[in-house]
Parts: sequence; C-alpha cells; structure tokens
Amino acid sequence: MCGIGGLLTVNQYQGNLENIIQRIQTGLKHRGPDDAGIYISKERQAAFAHTRLSILDLSPAGHQPMSTADGRYWITFNGEIYNFQQLRQNLISQGEQFHSQTDTEVILKLYQKSGFDCVHYLRGMFAFAIWDDWEKTCFVARDALGIKPLYYWQSGSTLVFASELRAIVASGLPSVNLSVEGLYGYLVTGSVPEPHTLIADVHCLAAGHWLYWQGENTTKKQYWQINFTPEQISPLEAQERVRTALVDSIQHHFISDVPVGIFLSGGIDSTAILALAAQTQNKKLNTYSIAFAEEEWNEGEIAEKVANLFSTKHTEYKVTASFAKELFPKFLTAIDQPSIDGFNTFCVSKVAHENGMKVVLSGLGGDEVFGGYQSFQKVPQMVSWSKRLHALPFISKSLGMGLSDWGNSPRMKRLGDFLKETPSFASAYRSFRGIFSHQEACAIIEQLIGEKFVCQQQLDIHNFSPKDAVSFLELSCYMRNQLLKDGDVMSMNWGLELRVPFVDKNLIETVAVIPTNIRLSRGKELLVKAVTELPDWVVNRPKKGFYFPFQSWMSSEFGHYFDNQNIPSNICLKSWYRRWSLAILKYWCEQIKV
Repeated sequence: MCGIGGLLTVNQYQGNLENIIQRIQTGLKHRGPDDAGIYISKERQAAFAHTRLSILDLSPAGHQPMSTADGRYWITFNGEIYNFQQLRQNLISQGEQFHSQTDTEVILKLYQKSGFDCVHYLRGMFAFAIWDDWEKTCFVARDALGIKPLYYWQSGSTLVFASELRAIVASGLPSVNLSVEGLYGYLVTGSVPEPHTLIADVHCLAAGHWLYWQGENTTKKQYWQINFTPEQISPLEAQERVRTALVDSIQHHFISDVPVGIFLSGGIDSTAILALAAQTQNKKLNTYSIAFAEEEWNEGEIAEKVANLFSTKHTEYKVTASFAKELFPKFLTAIDQPSIDGFNTFCVSKVAHENGMKVVLSGLGGDEVFGGYQSFQKVPQMVSWSKRLHALPFISKSLGMGLSDWGNSPRMKRLGDFLKETPSFASAYRSFRGIFSHQEACAIIEQLIGEKFVCQQQLDIHNFSPKDAVSFLELSCYMRNQLLKDGDVMSMNWGLELRVPFVDKNLIETVAVIPTNIRLSRGKELLVKAVTELPDWVVNRPKKGFYFPFQSWMSSEFGHYFDNQNIPSNICLKSWYRRWSLAILKYWCEQIKV
C-alpha cells in the first residue's frame, strides 16, 4: 500500500517538473513512511512520484517507481495483487525473469506482455500508472470495485494524477474552486459521488476503468461491471459456493511479508472473517476493536467474547468523549474529502498502528453483498408504493411538493423529493439514505457559492431485480463513495493497509449468480449458513452499525466544533449527521483554501 502521483505533459511545465512532482510526493508522504522515489523521463514528458508502505518484499528491490530492464516501461503502483505469485509463475514459465519478489514487478511484466488486457488478470486492489518511454504514452488503471482511489486533473495535453485529491491540489496546477456537482452530491448523500470530487475539473477515475494518455488524446474505458444474472443453484450449493469463495478470499488477503490483523466489531461480518481465518491460518491472530463508556453504543464486550472464542490476541481501546475531543483535530487534518463517516476507522486504525500492525482485514462489504441493510426491504417497498400512487399523478406530485416544502422532518422532505419524481430505485435509494433534500441542498449551495444547481444525475441500474438493484446501489454508492474512501484515507493516515475480503472480484462474481431470494434473504441467512462457526449469540443479536455516540458528544464535550453553520435558517439541523456534514465541509474548505 502506497501513495502514487504523476504529471504527464507535452509542451508545458518541462522547466518545473522537479518542483511539481516533489509537491505531489510531499502531499502523499503519510501514505508511505518506508520509502520514496521520483522518476522523470528523459524527454521530460512524464514525472512519477511514489511513497511506499512496505508489505511485500521489504528489501530495496521493491523501490518505486520501478522499470523494466530495458528502461522502456516505468510503473508507480498503489495496492496489493493477491494472485501475484501465480501470475509470476506463469510469466516465468513463458521465459520472463524477475529481479524482486514484488507484485509491482508482476504488473509491469504483465503489461509488457498483454497491454491493456493486464487488468483482467489482476485480483486485488490497485491504482497504477505505467509510462512507455518509447511510445510516450501512459496507461492508468483502477481496480474493479474501486477499493483504491485515483484522482486526476487534465488541461490540454497535461494530466496530473494522484492517490488523494489534496496531492492534486498540492501540485499547484488546478484552480481550487468548489465543484457544484460534487458539492450537491455530498450534501444529498453524505459523501462525494464518483466521478466527481469537491474540486471543479478534478475527477475520480471510476472503478473498473482504465485511462490511456497520448498527449492531446486521452481514452477512457470500462473493463469490468458487476453482473447479476442468476443461475439455477440450490440453497445448499449456494452455501458451499459462498464458503469456498470466502475461504479462498481470506487466504489470499493474508498474503503479506508483515503480520496481518483483523478489525473486530462482534458483528456477523467481522466474526465470519475471524472464524474462517482461524481455520486457514496456523498462527495466533491479532484482533482490534474500540469500545465506549456509553452502554448504548458499546460493543466491546461482544467483540472480546468473540476474540476469546477464537483465541486471538485481542486489543481493545475505550474511546471516551474527552479522548475523541483530543483526537478530533488530527482527524480533521487527515480528511481528503469530507464525509459523514470516517472517525470510527480513524480511531481503530490508530489502535492497530500503535500495536505494530501494518495490515488489517475488515468486514466491510458483507452487508452490501448479502443484504444486511434495511434498504433491501425498504427501497423496493418505496418503489412499489410510489408506482401505485403515480397511477394518480396529480395526487402524487401534490403530496410530494407538500412534503418537500412543508415536511416537518428531514426524512419527510426527502420523501417529498422521491414522490415528485418518476418512481425509480435510484431516487428511492437516495431518499432512504439521504442527508439533505434536493431543495435544501440547492439552498445551501446558493448560500455558499452563489450558484443554483439545476440538474440531477441518475444512476443506471440496468434491468436488475428489485433487491439486486439495491445491492448494486449499495455497492456503487454507499460502499464505494463513503466506506471505501474513508477506509483508505483514515487507515493510510496511520501507515496501515486496510484489506476487505468481502470486496473481492472473484468472491463477488461467484456470489452474483446466486438467485436473489437465496443471496439476499433476511438476516444475511446465506452467509450465516455458509459460516457454520458463527455462534448463535452473534447471529441473533440485533444489527448495530459501527457508530459513535456523536449525538451526545456534540451536546457536551466538543459541540463547539459544530456551531456557526452558515446556511439558511429554515433548514433543520437537529440530526447529528446534518450538523456533522456541514461542520466537516467547513473545516475542509478552510484547510484546502477553497
């Protein structure tokens, strides 16, 4: 896991390449405390930066940017390729020679042999750029599910890319203005939706896409998309497939030359990972969790009970309001883009880091794949109800307008937005998961930057079944835009690599063909039956998210962080997540000087 950045250009900035690429590298230093490198091509059309967190081949042979022996291809790479050993052996059998034990060199040799198709062979999480010094072209790619971020800014023939938005800004090349589309997306959903960012003209390379730079010409292409096409599979066969795929994923995610720990909440997903890891690993496992003094939020006891069941070396840290207040300024400086989440991962990553960990596994993704959220029931119900109501369009729109204008709660206002639109899973999902209503978001934007927002972007969710549509939306929106982004930035702030065995392309391709009524049955029944080691006292507990007692903290210890919001006075801020989203946005804008 590392930080990558680069500058590609034809006839600009040649005299200032060193300064620009060093600024980009400095913006990524926290992502790679073990090593750093810079490459500038002979004709000064490409400059790469890299900061390294050493996980595989800890020797200097893993230094990046890395090149082929003839100096033609250069790579800067962030991520982990879990099947690199198999790919390496295949390439050796075809006559290739290797000078390191890294997955980086495998990608480089694979691109040399297969070109753009190299991405189809890679299993893991990645963002990388490969410069061809003979052809003067650059291939940039991001993993299928968007676990690793990659941002870019382009003007004419010049393209800047990096692992974090602030490294793009640090280059000094883009104008730093708020993106209206990105800001709207953030206010409505609580995170910035791909491919937008909060900076105008800076974009996120979408998951499962590659980009090919040829000076004035840039090509983008999607190379992978999730496909829910059910096959005839019995419940028993589905359980066997899930178990086999999950064991395989966990084994691959333990590939490392440094110790690997596990984040443990005591919920079904993290317990399932621990249960199968305990069977596949022949060493004592390290688990990490956080607890709270507030009993309503405290899951420390259940996590400790799970750890004892599987005989792990368990570390728990009790987070108090005073500790959170002390840590909060450090959290603010760690933010790359604001979201309504992230502080939880920031805290538990600190615990793992201070106990010597460099790699941890997380249960992130289990709810999205196996139907663990209420959205899997509520969103289809909303769509069905709205379709019946739209048989009387005047009543539906009138009710929608009334609720969006006069609704006495944030939820009612968002429901009004939904009823005014043609019924769709995307609009129902946005209403269910939303933060501010459309009208509220537009009013806040006009107050902040003096512009009106007039259009909305609808997601294409193909011809999926109702619950598959929700699964697609959860994977493409909440997981990708919020959970994965926050997980990457907050773990990397502590020099920690976060791995997510549920968010594995091979696992998801295996599970996606299981009929919806089996895969997304209530209570994550398929996952529970596949992992028979799960104790009843974990399975039968009411579902609780990995949340903090923010509401009470805002009213006491560090409420002053959430005062003085410069928004229209008629917008309700009683819900903690609304105050949080605006406060985080405010501090981010001050930090980025937008």
